[in-house]
Amino acid sequence: MLILTRRPGESLYLGENIRITVLGIQGRQVKLGLDVPADTTVYREEVYKRVIEENRRALATKNEDFMVAAELWQAKKS
Repeated sequence: MLILTRRPGESLYLGENIRITVLGIQGRQVKLGLDVPADTTVYREEVYKRVIEENRRALATKNEDFMVAAELWQAKKS
């Protein structure tokens, strides 16, 4: 992990397109401003972990799932 020290109003860049600016500090809370390209998705860590877990669950299909889906498809066509 890279550790950097910044004061309010100071920024750092990730690559050429992402700028992170320290907007303020209040006690144990740091307020950050992010300038990112419009096509870049930004998640808070807890949300990102939840998205990854849901995607993992969605990919964990079983053969029974396909069989049930096929049966439902056939029943709907009849």
